[in-house]
Amino acid sequence: MRISIIVPVLNEGPHIGAFLRRLRERAMTAEIIVVDGMSSDGTAGFAATLCDRLLQTAPGRAGQMNDGARVASGAVLWFLHADVAVPDTAISDIERALQDRQVVGGFFRIRLPGKRFIYRFTDGLAHYAGLALRIRCGDHGLFCRREIFEKVGGFPEVALMEDADFFRKLRRAGRIKVIPQRIVVSPRRYEAIGPARLTLAFGVIGFLYFLRAPRRVLQTLYRRLCSRS
Repeated sequence: MRISIIVPVLNEGPHIGAFLRRLRERAMTAEIIVVDGMSSDGTAGFAATLCDRLLQTAPGRAGQMNDGARVASGAVLWFLHADVAVPDTAISDIERALQDRQVVGGFFRIRLPGKRFIYRFTDGLAHYAGLALRIRCGDHGLFCRREIFEKVGGFPEVALMEDADFFRKLRRAGRIKVIPQRIVVSPRRYEAIGPARLTLAFGVIGFLYFLRAPRRVLQTLYRRLCSRS
């Protein structure tokens, strides 16, 4: 059961090298595919020698992930953001989860590093609110069987919440496995925008998405609440 890891990136030059080296140490048997959305900071050059395959495509995370999936050789597709650190046992965790043929895919729990209360609150909100609203986003390290990915049509190529849309389709296709081991998510964006503000913004957008608010409303809120002042 070969696992292909697909990493969509855009202007991750300062961080991509350390991320890929750490990922290779923890996923030695996996195929690593980096899909660069025409970065302007040399991301592709930094990544080229540290992954198994490098693609350069038009920017847009959903399209980048779909492009990576098309060239992947693995029977399992694992989608990762470039600002995370995966647990040492991640590959065996995925393999063990998929031994049950009723399981079509799954995700990891997440953890923001640091002792601040807001980060522990965010960790819990991301998990329990996500369960209640039946939403999971890309920083949870979504994975699935390749045939299921193709069956549901991959990621909808929309500007926002493409990962939540995909997760909904995945849930309808079969059982989802929650892996308790934590993916550690970099707090750099939280620190740049404000951890309380970003946590609140994600919570509001997720709730409105659950209520099927128009996409344009979600995009407006995202631009206003989730960008740097």
